[in-house]
Amino acid sequence: MKLAVGLGNPGSEYEKTRHNAGQIILDFILGKVEWKDSSGTKLLFCKDSIGNKPIEYIKPMTFMNNSGVAVLYVKEKHKLKLEDIVVIYDDIDLPIGSVKLSFNRSSGGHNGLESVIKKLKSKEFVRIRIGICPITPTGKLKKPKGEKAILNFLLGEFKKEELVILKKESKKISEAIQMIFTEGKDKAMSLYNN
Repeated sequence: MKLAVGLGNPGSEYEKTRHNAGQIILDFILGKVEWKDSSGTKLLFCKDSIGNKPIEYIKPMTFMNNSGVAVLYVKEKHKLKLEDIVVIYDDIDLPIGSVKLSFNRSSGGHNGLESVIKKLKSKEFVRIRIGICPITPTGKLKKPKGEKAILNFLLGEFKKEELVILKKESKKISEAIQMIFTEGKDKAMSLYNN
């Protein structure tokens, strides 16, 4: 069993927000699947397969800073190894339309990822970071300044044209997930980190 986790906040008011980029990407990858509620565990899940390997996609239904609870639950339930887990989340330090794969790194201040690291007691899992920051015409990041401005930006909704960009990126992310689980993270990182 493999596990792909899309980080975000629960509730319709957060569905299209930048902080929910991980869950939005899973929706683009999987299309109109029926997400099932895992009784009493605060997560939604959907099962599929990659090659002959079963994969479970999950959306934690806790708030972002408790995301690790759902990830640990599924890891222990299926006795997964850390290399069987991929976490997908928003990254304000990357421009919209960019995707970066990383492994064994700090949370970079992302509360959802920090929760996963704490619950798993390890950083040794693959992350797929989704760029959400707008850029200037010259290609510089237009990152908001100050804690309140950043929070408002993260909890603001994507513009329609930004969702189009994310949908386009979801194909690449889907391919990267498949490669991570079939041919290994190193090959995936060499191909999809450009």
